[in-house]
Amino acid sequence: MEVQGQWAEVFEGSDRQEDSGGEGELLGSSTITLAPLVANPPPPPVRRSQPLVIHRSRMNTVERFSVPSIPNPFPELCSPSQSPVLIGSLSPPRSDTHLIKVFGEDSHSRSLWVIPRATARDVCHLLVQTAHCSDQENWALIELHSALGLERVLEDHEVVVEVQAAWPSESDTKLLFRKNYAKYEFFRTPVLFFPKHMISDSADNLLQSGTCPEIQGFLHVREPSRKAWKKVYFFLRRSGLYCSTKGSSKEPRHLQYVADLEDLNVYSITNSRKLYGAPVDFTFCIKPSKDRIRAQDLKLLCAENEQTRTCWTSAFRLFKYGRQLHCNYQLSQSAPRLQEVVSQRCESEASLVAMDFSGKAGGRVIQNAWEAQSAEKEEGQAWRVRITGVFVCYAAIHRTQLWFHGGVSRKQAQRLIEEQGLVDGMFLIRESQQHAQCFVLSLCYKLKTKHYLVIPCEEGGRKYYTMDDGLTLFIDLLQLVEFHQINKGILPVCLKHPCVCVAL
Repeated sequence: MEVQGQWAEVFEGSDRQEDSGGEGELLGSSTITLAPLVANPPPPPVRRSQPLVIHRSRMNTVERFSVPSIPNPFPELCSPSQSPVLIGSLSPPRSDTHLIKVFGEDSHSRSLWVIPRATARDVCHLLVQTAHCSDQENWALIELHSALGLERVLEDHEVVVEVQAAWPSESDTKLLFRKNYAKYEFFRTPVLFFPKHMISDSADNLLQSGTCPEIQGFLHVREPSRKAWKKVYFFLRRSGLYCSTKGSSKEPRHLQYVADLEDLNVYSITNSRKLYGAPVDFTFCIKPSKDRIRAQDLKLLCAENEQTRTCWTSAFRLFKYGRQLHCNYQLSQSAPRLQEVVSQRCESEASLVAMDFSGKAGGRVIQNAWEAQSAEKEEGQAWRVRITGVFVCYAAIHRTQLWFHGGVSRKQAQRLIEEQGLVDGMFLIRESQQHAQCFVLSLCYKLKTKHYLVIPCEEGGRKYYTMDDGLTLFIDLLQLVEFHQINKGILPVCLKHPCVCVAL
C-alpha cells in the first residue's frame, strides 16, 4: 500500500503482560498503525524547583554532630575584662579601643588593643607576660624618631595614646620595648647623678620628696637656622630654663628665659655628630610636648660628657614631674624582685646538707666540708659534660646565654649598655675583633663602659679562660660570669645586670 506524506509507526499494546504465557503472546497482541509525524514537537513541560522543607528531626541530627568548642588552655595570658590592655584577635573587643604597635630590639613587632587611658606601665606589664620575660620590672617603652635620631623613655604614668597623638601623620616614629635599669637610679645614688659642682644645694632630699636641686653649667647650643655651635652657661630652675648673656653671671638682668619645663619633653640624640654636626656625642634636645616633632623646632644642647648629660636630662624629668616620679619609683619597688627570690632561695639552701649517692648502700651525709666542696665541683663539671652531649658544644656553652652578644663591635657594645641604662654592674660578653679566640667583658661603672680582655690559656692539657694573667682560671665563660656575680675579683663592681635583647 502506498502512503502519502511523512508517517511514523506506532505500536499499540506492546507492554509486557505479566499474565501472558510467553513471547508469542506479546507479539500477537501488538498492532501496527500509521500516525502523522509532527515536524516541530512541543517542548516538554518545565519542572521548577520547589523549596525543601527541613524537618525538626533532621535539624536535631545536624546539631548532634557539631564540633564542640575548645577551652582556652592559657587563661592567665588573656587580659581580664577590666584590664587597661586588651589582647586577642585583631578585631577590637570594644569600640573605644585603640591599636598600637610595639617593636622589639629584633625589629619584630606586636600589635595591642588598648583603652584610651592605658599607661606605659600597663603596656609594659602585658608585654612582659606575653614575651615571658624573667622579671617584671626594669622594662620601658621608648619613643623613637629614627630620622631625627631622637629617643626618650616614656614615664610609667604617661598615656600611650596621647603620646602617639603628637606624632607626625607620616613618619617613622615608633615604640620600642626595651630593658632600662636607670629609669629611677638617681633615687638610689643621687650623688652619682648630681655632682656637687653642678648643683646649688644638696641632692639628698631626692630620696624623700622627689624634688630636684637647681642645675647650672656650660652647654654647647646650636644657634637657630645655623649649623654653628656656641658655649653658653645655663640655669635650670623650677620656674624654667635660663641662659646667661654674660658668662656665668646669675644676675637677673643677664638671664634670658629659654623654655617652660611643664610643657616640654627632653630627648637624647644618637649619632648627633653626623646628623647635627655636634662637637661631641653627648647631645640632647628639648621641645614642646604638645607640638608635632619637626627638626626646626628642636632646641639642641650638647654636654661635655655622659655624666653631665645624664645630670641635665634627669633634672628636666624631676622638675617636670616631681612627686609623680617618686610615686612611680615606690610603685616599682613594691613589685616582687628577682633578687628577693634568690635571697630567699639562698636562705632555704642554708638548711640543706651535702649528700653522696654514688655508693650502692644508698645516700650518705658528707660531714667533711672539703669533701662536700670537692663533690660539688665534680658535680658541676659532670653537669657541663652532660650539657655537652645533649644541648650544646662544651666549648660554646656561652652562646646560649643572654649576656653573650657574639661579634658586636666595641662601639655597638657601648651603645647597647647606654640604651639599657648606665647603672653599675651592667655587662655583656662579646667576641674580640682584635685578638683571635679571645673575648671581651664590657662592664658599666660610674656611667662609663669599661672593657676587659678574656684570654684563653692551657694548663695541664686543658683549656681555661682568665682575665688576670692566669691567676684565676675558669673552665668556660659561664663559670667566669657566675664567679664575678658574687666576687668582684679584678673588676670594680660585681656583675649585676646582663644586657639582654628581648624578642616580641
